Amino acid sequence: MSTSKQEWQDATLSRVTQRFGERREAFQTDSGLNLDTVYTPEDDGKATYHESIGYPGEFPYTRGVQPNMYRGRVWTMRQYAGYATAAATNERYRYLLENGQTGLSVAFDLPTQIGYDSDHSLAEGEVGKVGVPICSLADMETLFDGIPLDRVSTSMTINATAAVLLCLYIAAGKKQGVEPAQLSGTLQNDILKEYIARGTYAYPPRPSMRLVVDVFKYCAENVPRWNTISISGYHMREAGATATQELAFTFANAIAYVEAAVAGGLPVDDFAPRLSFFFVAQNNLFEEVAKFRAARRLWARIMRDRFGATNPRSMMLRFHTQTAGVTLTAQQPDNNVIRSTVQALAAVLGGTQSLHVNSRDEALSLPTEESAQLSLRTQQILAHESGAGDVVDPLGGSWYVENLTDRLEAGVVEYIERIDRMGGAVAAIEDGFQVREIGEAAFAHQRSVDDGERVVVGVNQYVTDTPPISDLLRVDAAAAAEQVERLQGLRRERDNMAVQISLARLADAARSEDANTILPMMECVEKYATLGEICDVLRQVFGEYESSAGL
Repeated sequence: MSTSKQEWQDATLSRVTQRFGERREAFQTDSGLNLDTVYTPEDDGKATYHESIGYPGEFPYTRGVQPNMYRGRVWTMRQYAGYATAAATNERYRYLLENGQTGLSVAFDLPTQIGYDSDHSLAEGEVGKVGVPICSLADMETLFDGIPLDRVSTSMTINATAAVLLCLYIAAGKKQGVEPAQLSGTLQNDILKEYIARGTYAYPPRPSMRLVVDVFKYCAENVPRWNTISISGYHMREAGATATQELAFTFANAIAYVEAAVAGGLPVDDFAPRLSFFFVAQNNLFEEVAKFRAARRLWARIMRDRFGATNPRSMMLRFHTQTAGVTLTAQQPDNNVIRSTVQALAAVLGGTQSLHVNSRDEALSLPTEESAQLSLRTQQILAHESGAGDVVDPLGGSWYVENLTDRLEAGVVEYIERIDRMGGAVAAIEDGFQVREIGEAAFAHQRSVDDGERVVVGVNQYVTDTPPISDLLRVDAAAAAEQVERLQGLRRERDNMAVQISLARLADAARSEDANTILPMMECVEKYATLGEICDVLRQVFGEYESSAGL
């Protein structure tokens, strides 16, 4: 049954009034033209909307998951940060919060991502380089010192060791007097894409999937405000995937997670409302907007038709967006500011829930405070000066954008059906299917750049000699030595007998098919067992993953 714009507006006003009270802000252009919340074919005197497009806040959510989107609440501005030490990163977080950032996003160093302590031989040369090293509860306490965890939302980009880092975060909250039920944030916890694109895995896929489901179950009972997974297309796109592949492989992975959770005994509507997604915003403005619109519509249908979800929140695709690191160039780095602005605009026009804007110097180093502030200011200017958020889905109804949305969705459905025929995402990963598809797309893209068919300004056209950036961020080599010294001091001072007992309990739980590993893992971190010690126990039980020749 079709809904008229007036009926939708009446229902929206009721919802907004219940949430925000009677205060209603008037939205106008700079010329004083009043703006409706949303525009539809009725504004041209045409028929009511087709059901595949619908209205914002209503199935299939093509036009947005909230009826008034940024009119009610601006997207969360969440700049990704972490480097050197927990103390240095804490200073960066305080700086960003003081400059108007509205959520934290933690970057972990490579040893932390794959489950090694900072003093492990495999960690040498990598401690604190691409993120913050977190080896124990002591590090996590330092990382959030003076930052009240009941009043800030934190996103943690961590996968193979996601369960451990979540336990550390919960334990740090308890140290502040914050109960788990008061914590809000997002855990990436998307291990399948690691086998496809990033490579920061530790254990084989199937036991890794068990850890993902254990997090689902634990948080459903104990941390209800926590987003238990951020299913990521970002890294696959960075590896060379097309927009269609980004959505298709992300949703295939998402289907595998939902199937695993349901098989583990969780009713779909008990956990699906806390699923979230992580996408890239690339340079092609209109394709990216269409991609986000198609993603919302497709996910709503997957959850309703494939899994029988009945809770509307289970069908709402909520996502974080980051601008494209792969498009940043070392040549003419100021151009990166323009690229990131266009990409951020695509995310906003596409209806993202939170956003990170990359910095101009990230092709050369970690961002300085000044460049991180400029990236934050980019978001703030879009939010408060551009008018991009004044109307919901402002490009909806464009013949071009609607056509792109339909064709992207059709391409994604075709890929998902192929993966289904292979036995699902895990089987396809084990066969190397996604890696091969992305590799072919990446090769075709690079060939078009090398041949000059695709212009990259400052790289293959409009090339000039530009002086190098002189104020790059350099991580002090002494920081790694200080981290190792603190870690070794912790091992001397803690109750090592209690640590060994807790680790033995974790091993027993990992061997059992019925136990949830998060409960003994919480005990381990509260006894100040280290990340590496916990992961070593799991490696002994689960084994280590080695990519096959097919990958």
